[in-house]
Amino acid sequence: MRGSRGIVGILLGLAAGLAFGAGGAIVKPLLESGWSPGAAVFFRVTVAALLLAVPGLIALRFDLRPLWRAKWTVLVYAVIAVAGVQLAFYTAISRIPVSTALLIEYLAPVALVAFAWLRTRRAPQLVVLAGSVVAIAGLVLVIGPAGGALDPFGVVIAAVAMLGVAVYYVLGERADVGVPPIALAAVGCVIGSLVLGLAGLTGLVPFEAAFTDVAFFGGSAPWWVPVLMVGAISTAFAYVAGIQAIRLLGARLSSFLGLSEVVFAAVVSWALLGEAIGPVQLLGGLLILGGIVLVRLERRAPAAGARAVDVDLVSVPERVVPSVTGRPADAS
Repeated sequence: MRGSRGIVGILLGLAAGLAFGAGGAIVKPLLESGWSPGAAVFFRVTVAALLLAVPGLIALRFDLRPLWRAKWTVLVYAVIAVAGVQLAFYTAISRIPVSTALLIEYLAPVALVAFAWLRTRRAPQLVVLAGSVVAIAGLVLVIGPAGGALDPFGVVIAAVAMLGVAVYYVLGERADVGVPPIALAAVGCVIGSLVLGLAGLTGLVPFEAAFTDVAFFGGSAPWWVPVLMVGAISTAFAYVAGIQAIRLLGARLSSFLGLSEVVFAAVVSWALLGEAIGPVQLLGGLLILGGIVLVRLERRAPAAGARAVDVDLVSVPERVVPSVTGRPADAS
């Protein structure tokens, strides 16, 4: 059962990475037609909220009490992991190169490893450390950070986005809150949409939208076509699949699987926008894959319950050890 759950979790994690990664190629025509990043993010999250609201209520059986019991987890998830990450990232890329901001944001898996190290005061297994180094090296090759001087504030805000991504994985792992993945994604997008809307109204982020036809994958389409696509695929589906993958695999492995997003983004941009993929990017993708495999090879410590059972069986006298049939075995 653990093996099948692991396979399903990996597939869901990769599907979420593909969906998130495709978002850039889908949104790019809107940005090129005059949309501000803040407006594009607001509409994508709002569409996701509308699409997930009813399925989320159905998953909760129209009982909102689990949301109230987990109100702090839900609120932090919505404000930090959904709205906060988006706002921080787009603020960062207004001051530093996009590639550098992505590199900082996707240091979240390493941050989770370091946090676990500090919290438990136990060094990660060598295979995890090796996987972290290999994956980050691949990330550098795929993105190719820009050189030159960097705005310190932009770097700090990109680090805030990185911490928000780490919160996304940590809170997504919490199945004990009693909120199904689709309901958590739904309420996260609803609250996130409100926060992003307030940020636009107050001028915290630029908010410009052009409701006209846009060039879309070699043709022309109304503005709402890419908005619906990015909201449905790269937001609603991506968050639901991502949360489910986190609960199946845990935050650490899921965060490394999340690095696949940058690889998928490059592949989708190549396939749909004709942006070339060089040999260095291909090598980087292979290194990211290798890092994920190394982290997956981490040996899990035996559960405390399993050790206790082993001790009990060893210490039980032979006369009371059950036989195969369930009756006490005859010591004679």
